[in-house]
Amino acid sequence: MPQTPSPSKREQLIHTALTLFSRYGFHATGIDLIAKESGVTKRTLYAHFGSKDELVVATLRHLDEQLRSYFLKHTNGACEDPKQRLLSVFDAAGFWFSEDNFFGCTFINAIGEYAESNDSIRQVCSEYKRLSREWIKGLCEQAGAPNPQQLSDELSLILEGAIVTAQVSPQLDAAAIAKRAATALVEQALKDA
Repeated sequence: MPQTPSPSKREQLIHTALTLFSRYGFHATGIDLIAKESGVTKRTLYAHFGSKDELVVATLRHLDEQLRSYFLKHTNGACEDPKQRLLSVFDAAGFWFSEDNFFGCTFINAIGEYAESNDSIRQVCSEYKRLSREWIKGLCEQAGAPNPQQLSDELSLILEGAIVTAQVSPQLDAAAIAKRAATALVEQALKDA
């Protein structure tokens, strides 16, 4: 059986940085710790990333891909019914919230820490949120919502609230509560169709 290739130094740095940034925050996690935990020298780190901000951007882009793949996998395999597939977004969120490495939304955390600086970091965070809303809008369209943009905006807001609640409370049933609210919105939207 073929072996999985070991991650490159760049991938190793991104994975380590993501774990540390999620757990401790961006500003509290220094380059020295990332290099040490990755098993590389600072020189190697800077050979791959010209600055800590570049590493933050690369880490957020990697997380964007991970989360979108995670949610696609959980919703696409959930069921054939488009309405249930739309609502399964909240089931996927519930699984995510229960993971040991759930520390809330890293994108929201990044925006909080880089509130007035670094346009590239803010841009990656905004892009992730925009793509998430567009994906939910596509699910709303498939479900037959007459105003998929409005429903997507509402469901995205409920999902964001559930993420923050699960992070801060921590309230493990935040996704289930959000799903009940989302179900009411979806039922009303489809009734009006």
